[in-house]
Amino acid sequence: MSSSDGKMRIERDSMGPMEVPAEAYYGASTMRAALNFPISRLRFSRGFIRALSLIKGKAAEVNVELGLLDETIGRAISDAAKEAAEGRFDDQFVIDIFQTGSGTSTNMNANEVIANRATELMDGGTEAGRVHPNDHVNICQSSNDVIPTAIHLAALMQIRGELVPALGGLREALEEKSREFWPLIKTGRTHLQDATPIRLGQEFRGYAGQVERGLHRVKHAQEELAEVALGGTAVGTGINAHPEFAGRVCRALRADTGVDVRESENHFQAQSSLDAVVEASGSLRTVAVSLGKIANDIRWLGSGPRAGLGELALPEVQPGSSIMPGKVNPVIAESVIQASAQVIGNDLAIVQAGQGGYFELNMMMPVAAHNLLESIGLLAASSENFSSQCVRGLKATQTGPRMVERGLMLGTALAPALGYDRAAKIAKEASESGASIRETALRMTELSGEELDVLLDPTKMTEPGLGGGPAGG
Repeated sequence: MSSSDGKMRIERDSMGPMEVPAEAYYGASTMRAALNFPISRLRFSRGFIRALSLIKGKAAEVNVELGLLDETIGRAISDAAKEAAEGRFDDQFVIDIFQTGSGTSTNMNANEVIANRATELMDGGTEAGRVHPNDHVNICQSSNDVIPTAIHLAALMQIRGELVPALGGLREALEEKSREFWPLIKTGRTHLQDATPIRLGQEFRGYAGQVERGLHRVKHAQEELAEVALGGTAVGTGINAHPEFAGRVCRALRADTGVDVRESENHFQAQSSLDAVVEASGSLRTVAVSLGKIANDIRWLGSGPRAGLGELALPEVQPGSSIMPGKVNPVIAESVIQASAQVIGNDLAIVQAGQGGYFELNMMMPVAAHNLLESIGLLAASSENFSSQCVRGLKATQTGPRMVERGLMLGTALAPALGYDRAAKIAKEASESGASIRETALRMTELSGEELDVLLDPTKMTEPGLGGGPAGG
């Protein structure tokens, strides 16, 4: 099947003969689907193909153990599936994401590729001994339980291998900056207006805390996805499947991948809904919102350098303008914000896919798979890039600390000594005159310079306690 001369061969499925490219490993069912769905250029990802192929390989091994499959054929299927899992046949998975809602076309695509490669591994076999995509590769399986299982397995492997390490690295980078920036006291902001002082390190501690909690949310997504539909076959009853099949395959997948997968205790819900995928996507959406907030804050804190806030100096990674020489833009932060928006959009598509469960089957599984796996990949890549190309290179300027002395919200610290109303008058007068709170208080009150030094110490205002007096939010 290695011919590349453009010739065709005849393959057959339950609907009859079909012309297929001579060099293709797929067969008639795949060819029909490829012709039926010329919708987009979107195809299942590498991670999904790997997961689906792993399931097929472990299924063959288990079916041999259970006495349901000839050992020689089973070994050939297992070897072919391993090659597919490693990416050898990715170009043979030719069916559009927007296809039959159960993913049956892609399940058959995998069955045919693996069957034909297994036949080839058996030295071509004979017509009587040819590896069959349904009778051999698909034993104890249905698209209706294999495809949702592949979605969960692919997501779990991608979360474990990509997203968790990327978020962990970003959290560490933010924690490192929190420690580095801890001595710098600047003006806090609420409602985009000046507020009481805060340490720059405290701001970054907040960002690190968001990512830390994002990791907890990702763990929750992993728990949701661990339960898989395999074993339910067509409608959840398990017809044509050995009772031990799914449990054994799950154990083999756990041993091979290191991720937790277990057979659902209720196959009817596992196949009629995508509730676990919807819930997992919601956790990813929250992570995206967190990353968007952090990136936006850092972008704004680095705005300027002269006419903006200018409290941070972001790494200069590329020229920012084709017309303004010397302009440098916060492009890494902007890419994170855009990726976050895409993940949020993907989540809406997944929610709508979750509503596509009718009676015993959800019929929007391919689009849910595509969006879930894309979201995981986007969050992983943007988090890693954000930490390596932006966060780790951040530098604090002296703009923030210099502005603290001019901050009107230092007047908050006068409230315990003077009362809220009198402190507010001092703040208003300072705003109108352009003088500092200290200068205005010296003029409008009986407080001495030494007393004001104690009351207006910004360091104390960054710590818990009652010394700051009452304040409005």
